[in-house]
Amino acid sequence: MPRYVLRRLLQSLLLVWGLLTVVFFLVRLMPGDPADLIDDQQLGQAGRDLVRERLGLGGSLPDQYAAWLGGIARGDFGASLRQQRPVTDILREAVPSTLRLTAAALAVELAAGVGVGVLVARHPRRRRARLLNAGGLVLYSLPSFWLGLVAILLFSRTLGWLPAGGLQSLAAESLPWGARLLDQMRHLVLPVLVLGLGNFAVTARHMRTSVGRQLASDWILASRARGLGETRILRHALRGSLPPLLTLVGLSLPGLLGGAVAVETVFAWPGMGRVAVQALLARDYPVIMAVTALAATLVTLGSLLADLACRWADPRLRLEAGWEEVR
Repeated sequence: MPRYVLRRLLQSLLLVWGLLTVVFFLVRLMPGDPADLIDDQQLGQAGRDLVRERLGLGGSLPDQYAAWLGGIARGDFGASLRQQRPVTDILREAVPSTLRLTAAALAVELAAGVGVGVLVARHPRRRRARLLNAGGLVLYSLPSFWLGLVAILLFSRTLGWLPAGGLQSLAAESLPWGARLLDQMRHLVLPVLVLGLGNFAVTARHMRTSVGRQLASDWILASRARGLGETRILRHALRGSLPPLLTLVGLSLPGLLGGAVAVETVFAWPGMGRVAVQALLARDYPVIMAVTALAATLVTLGSLLADLACRWADPRLRLEAGWEEVR
């Protein structure tokens, strides 16, 4: 097991490094210059060159890449070109909000996907199961930003049930901790539902296939013949469907982080997605690279943990990886 984990960690590091290298050169080759964003009519070419030098944009691309790579090795992501403060401070403020949003959305996606998938697998001909399956496909086919705008129009503007956006109300700091927590949860409802329900159809379809295959297997038929109750049979079928579900959780992380960019922008949620959009519009290279590095690390780490959990849940995968030999 240690050898397998070490090999996967090395592969993940190489994958993150390759992705960041590609993004670095793509961002640097984008048209435009951050120095052009400075609105100063008296700033000549010499002044602009000096500004570029102070921003770390002087020299050739290989020199900039070497300097950036050295800073990453020291844990220094530099300073934001737009906000003029350390990038680590910006991420320290944005990352908890994004993790809160994606974790809650993942819980909603799994709950809805597993529930609908099991229902459709057990009763594929029921009208309710068909409607839920069709509704999930419709939500999956619609863009996240469009769903967010419709949710704001319906639940905030028309009905007035929930806030339109933001992390909390303006007067939330003066509220007691219980009321402040409730206020933050009300602000969290719409972004979580849009992000989670927009992706649950994929989980539902995988669970429908996996649970249906388990229910049609010979050992389930033998269990029914011996008089085993349906509740216990379903529990065993869900246990057999656990490895594919864990794999799906690891694969859904990129979709959640990608969808969070649109959702956070629509709902003015102060997370990594909104920070990334603002950095792209301002050509804020250090922030773009830092957000990309953190997102890539989270995705690869989630994929690694899901893979390890699958091999723990399925003895056949442990034998393929050589875990039993280590024991």
